[in-house]
Amino acid sequence: MTCLVISASEVRQLLPMSACIDLMADALMTLGRGEAINPLRQGIRLPEDRGILGLMPGYMSTPHTFGLKVVSVFAHNHGTAYDSHQGVVVLFETEHGSPVAIVDASAITAIRTAATTGVATRLLAREDAATLAILGSGIQARAHLEAMVAVRPIREARVYSPNAAHRESCAKGAGAALGIAIRAVASAQRAVEGADIVCTTTSAREPVLLGDWLAPGCHVNAVGSSVRHTRELDTAAVLGSRLFVDRVESTVNEAGDFLFPRQEGALDEQHIVGEIGDILLGKIEGRRSANEITLFKSLGLAVQDLAAAHFVYTRAGETGRGTTVQLGGPTSATA
Repeated sequence: MTCLVISASEVRQLLPMSACIDLMADALMTLGRGEAINPLRQGIRLPEDRGILGLMPGYMSTPHTFGLKVVSVFAHNHGTAYDSHQGVVVLFETEHGSPVAIVDASAITAIRTAATTGVATRLLAREDAATLAILGSGIQARAHLEAMVAVRPIREARVYSPNAAHRESCAKGAGAALGIAIRAVASAQRAVEGADIVCTTTSAREPVLLGDWLAPGCHVNAVGSSVRHTRELDTAAVLGSRLFVDRVESTVNEAGDFLFPRQEGALDEQHIVGEIGDILLGKIEGRRSANEITLFKSLGLAVQDLAAAHFVYTRAGETGRGTTVQLGGPTSATA
């Protein structure tokens, strides 16, 4: 059986942010309609807490595909030449179960994560939101700058990272690429205060965003923490916001940003307004006023990876990209 191997550079060429934002909206609606299977992720933690190997299987009716993302997560890679998330998305055809594509997961994860944030921001941020704060300076920070510019009329962005060289490099490089003013600032508070949109894209284990800093009408995207024992937001930030998630089941099992306040007794599951897919399907209301603070907690779902990888696989076939190998397929008849 022919299987297409698609590299990170090819993913970036074939999966523009604007297209991926629409793909993620479709994937979340498919999930919301019950037309997808998205079990909780599984994984193993390496000795001495060096890293995690995560497994994210899933199935979608539209596009008709199933597969698995397997990815290593090494948080200490932040600030090095290595991505913190490395792995592959494997797609299978649904008639015989043969593998049809192996796609670089680092590029898929970077783009689809920011694109999903773009969907949430398009639904929840004020229409006139123009000032953006990014906490973090790595791959996700840069991808989120691109996604936010795609969905809102951003005129000014502020970037904070504890490493001065990293935040300066991020601001300079992304500003030139996006054609907007991006300033590197010396503290998270300076970045956040007065911002219309805040994206946390850090590897922090303890809160880097305090609720006291958030301006009325702000929309927050909490992206960096995807496990139950770390968080980027303090309890006040979560408690003072209307909370939307990519999936409720994942949030109550995996999201430290929600689980820490719940353990403190500050809130319960009723604080979760609903899923982004519910807004898209008209089941719940998004932003209700110009002054309320909204929060999207992103964990990342297998259906997002599958939708993005399937799009890349299809485009690669149409444009002659990727490397063909033979895997699986029919077996020889035996006597």
